[in-house]
Amino acid sequence: MEKTVFITGASSGIGKSAAEKFAAAGYRLVLCARNEQKVHDLSKALQEQFHVPVHAFALDVSDKEAVDVAVKRLPEAFADIDILVNNAGLALGLEKMQDNLVSDWEEMIATNITGLLYVTRATLPTMLRRQQGHIINIGSIAGIHAYPNGAVYCATKAAVKTLSDGLRQDLVETPIRVTNIQPGMTETNFSIVRFHGDVERADSVYRGIEPLTGDDIADIILYAASAPAHVQICEITVTPTHQATGNVVFKKHL
Repeated sequence: MEKTVFITGASSGIGKSAAEKFAAAGYRLVLCARNEQKVHDLSKALQEQFHVPVHAFALDVSDKEAVDVAVKRLPEAFADIDILVNNAGLALGLEKMQDNLVSDWEEMIATNITGLLYVTRATLPTMLRRQQGHIINIGSIAGIHAYPNGAVYCATKAAVKTLSDGLRQDLVETPIRVTNIQPGMTETNFSIVRFHGDVERADSVYRGIEPLTGDDIADIILYAASAPAHVQICEITVTPTHQATGNVVFKKHL
């Protein structure tokens, strides 16, 4: 019987790549994203290509009531979540803290921290009842060392690291595993969102370096999820070859 994986923020970027990798491996999928059309289109495509069961729906993870209702109303065939991939997250703005929009802070905190907590809390009781499960959080290299003009985003990803470490300790007497994956520069729609749709500015982030892709991170997610039950991959930090830290990067002059 195939396992069920629940991926948040599944309509694009790392979440979409992860959905494709898990589908190809034969997993049953629960997919959610704020963009209802995109997540339903992805669901249809995966079912047609890989012939796996998929349940997809629109969800804003920062809405606790919506999260609780969505998890409680999962169809019976999808209700037992084996793997949760807390992928939904975003960065907004790249300015000094005194120049940031407060609304950007609030959205990053609500999605990257609070939303991760809501979805984890909603799905964890079933994992505990069944005495099996794996929570995979998508953090960031930004959660290890802050970089200029990104203090609040970096703080949210530092929170993901700390929450992952704390949850792993809270669950140590159970078979439930907790993994925190911390990507460096990964070319998805991340920078387009950060710069509020400014494609030229987003493209400049990756100019002169070969960044990671969503597929690269999805491969790592699937690897962690596929490890033997007695193996817990606690944390993985991955960067492009020419990136050392969040803001130590070598770019070729083009």
